[in-house]
This record gives sequence, C-alpha cells and structure tokens, in this order.
Amino acid sequence: MITAYKNILSAISSDDKEKWRNKFTWELARHSVSEELVVYPQFEKLLPDGKDMTQKDREEHLKVKKLLNQFQDMQPEHADFEIVLQNLWSQLSEHIKEEEHHGCSDLVALEKALDQAHSEKLVKSFNRTKMFAPTRSHPHAPNKPPFETVAGLIAAPIDRLRDIFRSFPEETKGRPPP
Repeated sequence: MITAYKNILSAISSDDKEKWRNKFTWELARHSVSEELVVYPQFEKLLPDGKDMTQKDREEHLKVKKLLNQFQDMQPEHADFEIVLQNLWSQLSEHIKEEEHHGCSDLVALEKALDQAHSEKLVKSFNRTKMFAPTRSHPHAPNKPPFETVAGLIAAPIDRLRDIFRSFPEETKGRPPP
C-alpha cells in the first residue's frame, strides 16, 4: 500500500495517478475486509480484552473505509484529490501504528496468544480471504461476521467486474486480472 500511496503522490500524469489510486484502493479494501473476517474474530476469541480491541479497530476501519470510499472514484484533477488521500493516509497510518508498533498492540498480543502452527494457519487464511474479498470500499456494508461475509461475497464479484474496466499500473505484482 505504501508503494501505491507514494506513487500516487509522485506520479506526473493524471492517468498514472488514477492507475495508482486504483491499485491503492484494491489493496486497502481487500486488506481491511480480510482483517475483519480473519483476525478480529481471533482477537475476540483469544484475548481477554479482545472484544474491546475489536470494537475500537472496527471503528478505526470504518473511518478509513469512508475516506477510501470518497477517494476510490475521485479524479486526480479534483481539487481535493490529494487532500482526501492525505487524510486517508493519516487515518490509516495511525491505525497501523496502533496495531503494529506499540509493545501492547493488538497484533503483538494476538501473536503471543498463538502457537506457531495456529499463527501460520491464520496467515494462510488471511491471504486466502484477500483473494475473495471486495476490491472497493463499502462503508455501509455490515462489518461483522457472518453478515460481513455474505455482503463481501455479494460485493466482490461486482467489484471485480468493475476492476476489469479500470486501469492499473503495469509493473505491479498482485495486479487484478485484466
């Protein structure tokens, strides 16, 4: 995601900005939903304060999803294009910092609660889920299983159909199919 973000800001042409915007949206939307479907239930199941952590994280995700929803179709020529992107990145960075960089973070606490086999299984499940997750932000969709799973299964094929008509940077790995 950080590569796509930096490439949006450094792109010279509107066409390149749009391609990187599409890639950024594609990556962030899939990551967010996969985290909510795979990781958050593990917080609730395995951590003493997991329900509170999950609620806080879902609230942060909703802020990011709303900004991503605003940004995902915004044209690079729009006066607020970079402002919305900067606001989105600010929210996202704060969420990432809280999840990963504090000694008592959500992910650190979860990792301590898992044995190696369970951790590896969770990583595989997360990566597999990303393959089927929606590729666009849907902030008004349910954000808790099982309703989020159903909403995602409905939204994902529509998102992927829309992606066929979007342009993406040629040099990116994990690019959505043309």
